Amino acid sequence: MRVVVTGAAGMVGRKLTKRLMEDGSVAGRTIAALDLHDVTPFEAMSSPAMHVTVHVGDLAAEGAAAALVAPRPDLVFHLAGVVSGEAEANLELGYRVNLDGTRALFDAIRHAGNAPRVVFTSSIAVYGGPYPDVIPDDFHTVPLTSYGTQKLMSEALLNDYSRRGFFDGIGLRFPTICVRPGKPNKAASGFFSNIIREPLVGLPAVLPVPRDVVHTHASPRSAVGFLIHAAGLDGGQVGPRRNITLPGVGVSVGEQIEALRRVAGQDAVDLIREEPDEAVWALVKNWPTRFEARRAGELGFKAETSFDEIIRAHIEDELSD
Repeated sequence: MRVVVTGAAGMVGRKLTKRLMEDGSVAGRTIAALDLHDVTPFEAMSSPAMHVTVHVGDLAAEGAAAALVAPRPDLVFHLAGVVSGEAEANLELGYRVNLDGTRALFDAIRHAGNAPRVVFTSSIAVYGGPYPDVIPDDFHTVPLTSYGTQKLMSEALLNDYSRRGFFDGIGLRFPTICVRPGKPNKAASGFFSNIIREPLVGLPAVLPVPRDVVHTHASPRSAVGFLIHAAGLDGGQVGPRRNITLPGVGVSVGEQIEALRRVAGQDAVDLIREEPDEAVWALVKNWPTRFEARRAGELGFKAETSFDEIIRAHIEDELSD
């Protein structure tokens, strides 16, 4: 089979690509060709078992998406996007990448005519408050950020194009992925990872929001697992509601810090410095908290069940030699 990954240079994209190359198959089929796309130039791993091609460019540019899917892939992972903080700060860029690029890709797939499985990474940012303590699957989607709005519009496109048979799509509403390896990015949620990642290696970290902020998280390991699982789901089992809220660990920032204390000790916790940031708080205070994710559980999606597990997954995957 032929597989496309957009956003392949990103953190989840790199981890997904590595997993696909290691497994050599997905959804019960051998991968013969892997097309990796990103707007940022990058180098990809090579594989003796499959033909790997790197594509660099803007999906929203004329003809770019059509060229990417011209070989008629069997499976498309659409991960490309501008993160939340950047989408809020730069309205035009957010809509161009998160909406225009997505529509260009979906239309290119439609014109290619082979109706592949499409796995799209959406976000819990599609929800808007006020929120109940635990948000059910059928809670209203009224996003309170431009990023959430762009993701919700893309979800509607995915649902409609799947309904019409242009492709077999599944949208995954990711919780915040934590602990993210590498350097901080422009996501407003970045501090959730920063206050764990930096102290684990002896570096200071800034907490810009109150400790009672509650949010739902899953590890990068779980994120890749979500994508792989979605690729093999039966479309009939998913049904007409193609966008799924995924499971995760709902904890307060204070509970995150207590988990860090249990796993790494007081010295790590002492490296966290509280510095309120009104710009970050303006976004975070409107974010959803905990999710029921009943439907995802019924469909077989799995994540960690404690924040301690999330920290240990980061240590095992990123800090162990």
